[in-house]
Amino acid sequence: MKVSFADPAWTGKQIPAGQQCQMFNGKGATPPLVVENIPAGANAIIVEFNDLSFAPLSNGGGHGKIGFWIQGGERAVLGAAPGETAKLPEGMFVEARALSTGNYASPGYLPPCSGGRGNLYVADVKAVYKARKEGEENRLLAEQRITLGNY
Repeated sequence: MKVSFADPAWTGKQIPAGQQCQMFNGKGATPPLVVENIPAGANAIIVEFNDLSFAPLSNGGGHGKIGFWIQGGERAVLGAAPGETAKLPEGMFVEARALSTGNYASPGYLPPCSGGRGNLYVADVKAVYKARKEGEENRLLAEQRITLGNY
């Protein structure tokens, strides 16, 4: 599976201006992504956001897990999901809220929120079959990491 940015403002080097959390005067959203070579059978893409520089939020979707329903096919363009809210556009869902607490708590995706200390942010993009009926099981079909950048 191949993952790339759909917005040229995202380069994987620095988090684009304004894409940080509200605490640091941002209105961050997830980066729009292009996912290619999606395995047959996938009906959703789950993106787990992590801050590799801050251990409590460094894995398993520490900054939240956002899901995107897909219609099948080998390619999908994932739009930007707004940060710090559970209210997402149609076709998107909160798979798991950010693990942050206190002033940093978020009911969904927590945008980069290190205050510009250079923390490294990544996204683990997973093609899955997400169970939709009783008796079905979720299945991980492919996984790829993309570096979002430093903030």
